[in-house]
Amino acid sequence: MLKMFSPGLWIVLLMAAGSSVLIALLPVPTHPGMEMWVFDPNHAKIARFIAEDWNHGHASNPVTIHLITGAAIQSRMMSGFYSDTPVADLIEVERGMIGQVFAGPVADVGFMELTGRLDRENLRTGINGPSFSPWTTRGHIFGLPHDVHPAMLLYRADLVEAAGIDVSKIETWDDYFRMLRPLMQDLDGDGRVDRFLLNASPTSIYYQEVLLLQAGGRMFDEMNQPTLNEPVNARSIARLATWYAGPGHVASEITLGGASSMRLVREGYVVGLLAPDWFAGSIRTSLPDMAGKFKVMPLPAWEKGGRRTSVLGGTMLGITKAGRTPEDAWAFAKQLYLSPATAQRLYEEARIVTPIKANWSQSFYDVPDPYFCGQAIGRMYIRLAPDVPLRPSSPYYGLAQQLLNQSVSQLCTYADDHRLYDAAALVPEAQRLLNEAQRQLQAQMDRNAFLRPAAR
Repeated sequence: MLKMFSPGLWIVLLMAAGSSVLIALLPVPTHPGMEMWVFDPNHAKIARFIAEDWNHGHASNPVTIHLITGAAIQSRMMSGFYSDTPVADLIEVERGMIGQVFAGPVADVGFMELTGRLDRENLRTGINGPSFSPWTTRGHIFGLPHDVHPAMLLYRADLVEAAGIDVSKIETWDDYFRMLRPLMQDLDGDGRVDRFLLNASPTSIYYQEVLLLQAGGRMFDEMNQPTLNEPVNARSIARLATWYAGPGHVASEITLGGASSMRLVREGYVVGLLAPDWFAGSIRTSLPDMAGKFKVMPLPAWEKGGRRTSVLGGTMLGITKAGRTPEDAWAFAKQLYLSPATAQRLYEEARIVTPIKANWSQSFYDVPDPYFCGQAIGRMYIRLAPDVPLRPSSPYYGLAQQLLNQSVSQLCTYADDHRLYDAAALVPEAQRLLNEAQRQLQAQMDRNAFLRPAAR
């Protein structure tokens, strides 16, 4: 056996074994108190403000806030959950991260279940109900919602009002496109339209869901079973194709982020943008020189009397099972998320409205915002909060988004190839594409024994 390996290899193996033993014997460093991981600088600033007050009264168990990128949080969080290695006591999780957490049995989720605590302390009814949906799997709630993120339409008030258009008469998307059609113009005389009416396109992966949810569609049911091929979805994407395809298409996308994108917004490449509350806050920071040129309004409904809002994004605060002091973690979580001070700072710094109903009456939501022509946009978003649609928490949410987006893109190609731009005429092809998307999604989900109905 000794002759099979060279002396050099034996030296390497012995050094590796020795270093492994040494590392195993080293003490694991522990940090006093609790740790919280957050991915957003504004969230970190607010959490540190609340933590300062907490730490004055809990010197034996202070909380430290760590600002970490979302990708790093996800990898460290999942590594800790799978290998039982240290993670923070509290973690803020963005919606795109949560599916992986819910991929296995409910008993193996790395966060504490909060359903019973919320009910025992009568907190669930005091929080906007739809805001729990992304953090709920198989009837179990695992996070406190940080936000609501209702969507409105952000529009160029300077262009619309100069054209004499009264947006109060707009009730549906058909109204919107008909009344604003004169604003679609060839501004440089090259024979091509330089201004469109909505920031969306077949490649707008997030906006497809925003519009689908508003229309009453969905990708999963209440038990996270796939519903991509429901007839309402086919009707919805057929209408979207008429917005995106053909020589007369009314929507075009600006991929927001970066100087070139902001330049297009400034130049009026699109008149309207789908705007959850956080986007309204973001554009104030990105384009401060555009103050007084934007207003917001409820989304035009798909049908008269229909829903005037949708939802995009979301964050929760979870308490990990690995935490040493879960009761203190729960107490700090409530102090952070239920506090009127948090609601005020969150709105004033980012224009994000709270899901905590008791804080909706706060007067700062009624302060006119000069950036939006004096509109009290906080109150406008709050009024829409109870009507935001439910969102899925499925681990296959990302795949469903991709398949939905693929179906919309393929339907637009079909419409152009056949010069067919009537929504009703496109429904059969839309249904065929979604049937195939449903088949692909179901095939992937069937490989996960934990998410089959019988495994619940």
